[in-house]
Amino acid sequence: MKRAMAEQRRTALVVLFLALVASPLVSSQDVDTSGTLPKPFATSAPKNFADFTSEFSVYWGPDHIYTTPDQMLDLTLTNSSGAGFASRRNFIYGRINMNLKLVGGDSSGTVTTYYLTSFGQYHDELDFEFLGNQSGQPYILQTNVFANGVGEREQRIFLWFDPSADFHSYSVLWNKKQIVFFVDGVPIRVFKNNEALGMPYLNKQPMGVYSSIWNGDTWATQGGRIKINWDYAPFVATFQNYNYDACEWLTNTTVPACAAPGVTNWWDAPAYDELTPAQVNELRKVQQQYTVYDYCTDTKRNPVAPVECAGNL
Repeated sequence: MKRAMAEQRRTALVVLFLALVASPLVSSQDVDTSGTLPKPFATSAPKNFADFTSEFSVYWGPDHIYTTPDQMLDLTLTNSSGAGFASRRNFIYGRINMNLKLVGGDSSGTVTTYYLTSFGQYHDELDFEFLGNQSGQPYILQTNVFANGVGEREQRIFLWFDPSADFHSYSVLWNKKQIVFFVDGVPIRVFKNNEALGMPYLNKQPMGVYSSIWNGDTWATQGGRIKINWDYAPFVATFQNYNYDACEWLTNTTVPACAAPGVTNWWDAPAYDELTPAQVNELRKVQQQYTVYDYCTDTKRNPVAPVECAGNL
């Protein structure tokens, strides 16, 4: 499964690189959380509320992507194709957010992704991957981190709401000390800078923002046991409220002023070097109540826990 997933990702990245400036976007005309997690913690007011047609280009399935006048974007999956889009900007550090409403009903075998990545053998990457399920069964959110080309850091959680019933926010806070994955402002994962322990960190390459929907039924739902039922196609995931407050890297050769040594941005403030006590409690609750897989505790795969696990909460 891991080999197939890696091959799919390599193929997707090659296609993405070749088609990044491809066709423009096609134009077309309350969940019960009682007793669950606390309200979101906001790190910063968003700086840029971006419009999909100006911020993104299509790299796959242009006839399966639709924008609406109210600034929503639909990615659709049929038995002929999925779809994907890529940002025109690259970033290093900051906060990036997207609101998603996932495929409803029987979403078995579907994979909807929202991630940041660079290119090349030693690329960096931060993944949100939403694995569909049978009607009435919960989605699984899989996150992963690649640093200097090394990944296989999967963690999986159930969400404490139905992500297909309404929009929810999925964000990344990225600075020189840590990377935090948020769902509706609740931290669900932390990846610390452990360079002092000999572990690579994501601090040398800018990353773009990408999303896609595709057929992952060889592995996505119950290990591939449950396949896509194409009778329910098209499968539609909807995106809105893409916004960012981040350091934009305009070229691949010059470090931007906002990332230069000695420059301080809001995300460099000591308050963002680690989680607050309240956030630690939120993260612990996610880990204790919603985690279904963690590479750090998979002793068959990692008889000795990877070095970074102890410091990543």
